[in-house]
Amino acid sequence: MIKIMSEIEKNLNIVRKRIESACARCSRDNSSVKLVAVTKNVTTDQIAEAFKFGHRVFGENYAQELRDKYKELSDLPIEWHFIGHLQKNKAKYVSPVAALVETVDSTDLADAISARATRIIDCLIEVNISGETSKSGCPETEIAKIAAHIEKIPNLNMRGLMTMPPYSDNPEISRPYFKKLRELLDRLNEEASSPEPYRELSIGMSHDLEVAIEEGATIVRVGTAIFGERS
Repeated sequence: MIKIMSEIEKNLNIVRKRIESACARCSRDNSSVKLVAVTKNVTTDQIAEAFKFGHRVFGENYAQELRDKYKELSDLPIEWHFIGHLQKNKAKYVSPVAALVETVDSTDLADAISARATRIIDCLIEVNISGETSKSGCPETEIAKIAAHIEKIPNLNMRGLMTMPPYSDNPEISRPYFKKLRELLDRLNEEASSPEPYRELSIGMSHDLEVAIEEGATIVRVGTAIFGERS
């Protein structure tokens, strides 16, 4: 009997093969790159279907949607990442459920997440490398200060950096931004007093994940290539 694959299963396989091929080209192990399936405007049925086909890590952009999707899918051992802009007053929705908050961009936000956490939450500092006013993230001059603050407060575990480059159909446009973030992480590790180096680089999405992997991504955030175009 010929098995008919669903679109989500087919898309997951394609994305996984893209990651494998990119890792092979730059002599990296596949396990060094974590795929986060982005659930912005995705139904819980679609998330459950991706889970059925072996995916376990999902990233949500909206705080209240994360809360609601977590509750509806609480019987599934999903690793949830929060990957959107987070307002301090909405940290109460994210802290109880997120394993990793990828978008900490101020000491005040770090404090808000910490105050509402009941366990250790991993976090990344989001950096606005492009300087676009439409993008969230701290300026690169604030990275060291925020990292040092996170190291001093309870319940947060600083893991690395995240950014979003200007969108372009040409993935090579993203490369200098990804390279810059990697250099900023290297500099942070040289200057920081943390006993363990920060290793995570969350860069790359559906259209430029190969370039991101070539530039050192440890996390890629993929939505459209898995779930299709969304409103």
